[in-house]
Amino acid sequence: MSVKTPDGLTISAQEWGNPSGPEILFIHGFNQSYMSWMRQTDSDLAKEFHIVTYDLRGHGNSDKPLDPKYYRDSKAWGDEVQAVMDAAGLKHPVLVGHSYAGRVISDYVTTHGASKIAGINFVDASIKLDPALIGDNLKNLPLMASEDMATNIAATRVFVHGCFSKQPSVDDYETMLAFNMMVPAKVRAGFSGRPLDATEVMSKLTIPVLVTHGAEDRNVKVGISKYTASIVPGAKLSIYDGIGHSPFYEDAPRFNSELAAFVRAATKSN
Repeated sequence: MSVKTPDGLTISAQEWGNPSGPEILFIHGFNQSYMSWMRQTDSDLAKEFHIVTYDLRGHGNSDKPLDPKYYRDSKAWGDEVQAVMDAAGLKHPVLVGHSYAGRVISDYVTTHGASKIAGINFVDASIKLDPALIGDNLKNLPLMASEDMATNIAATRVFVHGCFSKQPSVDDYETMLAFNMMVPAKVRAGFSGRPLDATEVMSKLTIPVLVTHGAEDRNVKVGISKYTASIVPGAKLSIYDGIGHSPFYEDAPRFNSELAAFVRAATKSN
């Protein structure tokens, strides 16, 4: 599915599962792709739920303009989410956002409000940038924006490994490295410097929120999610011991079970 954004980009989106089921929109993190959700789209979730995934601007098969203005406008990010929802015919989905997608969901709620979504699952994601809670693996980001290919690839290899405590299979790691490398160096650089503090807007949410975090995350420390859970009224915090930045991959059975229960409850309550 090709989606046009208000600022003229073409976004690549995909549909999975039961078209008449409760709706889930998965939003991946920085340098990733819709394929990050392989253990959700190819699971029992697809039997019950209408699942939509997409590649963020600058990622995967979506447009990758090199001008940093396309990556620093909060409204553009929020509008992109709404454009995908509209194109897929989503009426009231649960948004599941991993890592950088915490910013994207914050942009969406700031721009469009929360009346069109049933709930939010933040996954190792932040709503406020706190340098004290940034992990060592993100030190690779400047090197990943290098125009020197050898430096770029070496840093990306380390970064991908650092996104896991329980390492992926060799085949899956190679796939992940490949889609990470689809993000151009100039696009990676364009993501830097964008401020984040959605505390005020998130503190006013009245929809269900699940906050998921791997205790061994080396990208963003678990305190990031503890802060979110303390700010959002009624939010539930789920911490995965022994798991890194990617609980949806590292412990997919638990993640999928908790998400399914959350979506069922959120859909009934709205």
